[in-house]
Amino acid sequence: MSQPKDADARRAIKPVICYPNETLPVPNLALYAQARAGAEKVSEVLVPPRDAACFHAKTGQFFRISSVDGPQVGDLNLWNANDLNERFYSGKSRALHGTHLTTGERMWSSFPYLRPMATITEDTLGWYGMDQYGGSVHDVIGTRCDPYTGNLLSGSQYHHCCHSNLTRALADELGVSLQEAEPHVHDVLNVFMCTGFTRDTGQYFMKASPVRPGDYLEFFAEVNVLGALSACPGGDCSAEHSSDTAACYPLLVEVFAPQEGALGDWQSPPVNGYDLSHGR
Repeated sequence: MSQPKDADARRAIKPVICYPNETLPVPNLALYAQARAGAEKVSEVLVPPRDAACFHAKTGQFFRISSVDGPQVGDLNLWNANDLNERFYSGKSRALHGTHLTTGERMWSSFPYLRPMATITEDTLGWYGMDQYGGSVHDVIGTRCDPYTGNLLSGSQYHHCCHSNLTRALADELGVSLQEAEPHVHDVLNVFMCTGFTRDTGQYFMKASPVRPGDYLEFFAEVNVLGALSACPGGDCSAEHSSDTAACYPLLVEVFAPQEGALGDWQSPPVNGYDLSHGR
């Protein structure tokens, strides 16, 4: 169809931010840093390449995801360990903060809870910013590599994609079947992954992650969390994300507990205050 006479004028309308976030509750990063300074490591999990593992971080603890042997991205799921119905809501986290998360931003939970589950307190890749292609690190735009899309696009039966990795890890953690665990697996925070959208076609792209051994992303657990992390079969995602040939490396998850009283009178955030009436 031919474009209308006022096409340029329509395109020139300035955008409006959908969710201005100036009124979001601000995390007390100074308090978190003070508590972290005296914290002691209480557990760790080494996530094998092309596989996933679960971990626990109690309310008020810190958990750190680190690159240890080589450039590797990870797909992170979070649940409220006391109620798996409350889980990370990547779409709302994206709407509130943007396409990629960094220090001071939060992983928000699903409806009807909608509260912070974890706050990013340290990000050694925070220097990356937004590159010339529109790429940045730690995205909440990709869903996770999965066997269903692989089958749709190429007819494959690939079982070590992040969705399947997370499903197996959660099933083992809970002692349930794969069929019972799978519905709990959800859209992820793509830790260390460098992604964006192409300007011409609007397609989701990935490029080699800037992560190197020693880099980490650290979080403060606002609630009692059960996490699952997959070491993506794409390695640094420089070429493909479901692969048995890409160089892949483990990821380390460490959990740290502050000293008693280090958080003062801090309290875990309550669930969202909406009255649930929905107009009835």
